[in-house]
Amino acid sequence: MTEEQEVFHQHIQRAGLKRTAQRDLILEVFLRTEEHLSSEDLYRLVQREDPAIGQTTVYRTLKLLTDAGLAREVRFGDGRTRYEHNYKHPHHDHMICTECGKTIEFFSADLEKLQDKIAARHKFEITNHTLRMFGYCADCRSKDARRDRESSAAEPRVRFASAPGTS
Repeated sequence: MTEEQEVFHQHIQRAGLKRTAQRDLILEVFLRTEEHLSSEDLYRLVQREDPAIGQTTVYRTLKLLTDAGLAREVRFGDGRTRYEHNYKHPHHDHMICTECGKTIEFFSADLEKLQDKIAARHKFEITNHTLRMFGYCADCRSKDARRDRESSAAEPRVRFASAPGTS
């Protein structure tokens, strides 16, 4: 039994719940997947292995995984809640491409120091934080640049740094 499985089983026992084969399978599938999964994504993966498991069971088990500290909720601004591994996974932040949805995880010691400095200045104790940056990934920016070059041959484009007549 893995450490994560032991943590989960202890959590459901403390909550007065039973260990079931369905919960065990959902946990195994979640642990095998290193992606940011919605409950629907995890449900589809679980269905491949056991079509008898319902979406509500997957959703409730994800909540148990979160309560046990094995998963954490992440939101990328598209209205969907996703889950990622939490147990013994180091803190990180996210950059999200608003064009294709690609998510880039990163850690910056400089950003962590800066936030601690800002918190100290305001006598604020940080207990948790998330940083999400939205923009365009290199692939989407490259596609836009190609599209701009291709369309510029047919139709000239004029871009203003600021509105005409303002400076």
